[in-house]
Amino acid sequence: MTNLEPDDQEEKPLDSALEKVRRKMIRLQIVSAAVMVVSLMAVFGAVVYKTMKQPAKPAGQAASNIPSDAPAAVTALLPAGFTVQSTALSGNQVLFYGALASGQRQAIVFDYGIGRIVATISLSN
Repeated sequence: MTNLEPDDQEEKPLDSALEKVRRKMIRLQIVSAAVMVVSLMAVFGAVVYKTMKQPAKPAGQAASNIPSDAPAAVTALLPAGFTVQSTALSGNQVLFYGALASGQRQAIVFDYGIGRIVATISLSN
């Protein structure tokens, strides 16, 4: 059928030019493998870093010093005759928008964390 040569026969040596090319290819293969290993280690390091890092709070969320199991009981002393038209909440601060008895519009910022008015803004046309 087919005449197969035995495996125990010695291989013929390569000529010098072919040997140089073979060495360069092996060196390129080793360098490429090293780059791949370093890249994979960097990716795994980034994944581990991200999973171990504590989640950051969103930028607009302030730290509250009020315990989560008890509601805050704070009274905001607004000016006499002030009528509230709308409110807004941001972190520990509440904005009361309304008008005084004289008709002047005002925005009052109350911080319930410290229990006092932190800003009074008078609005005019």
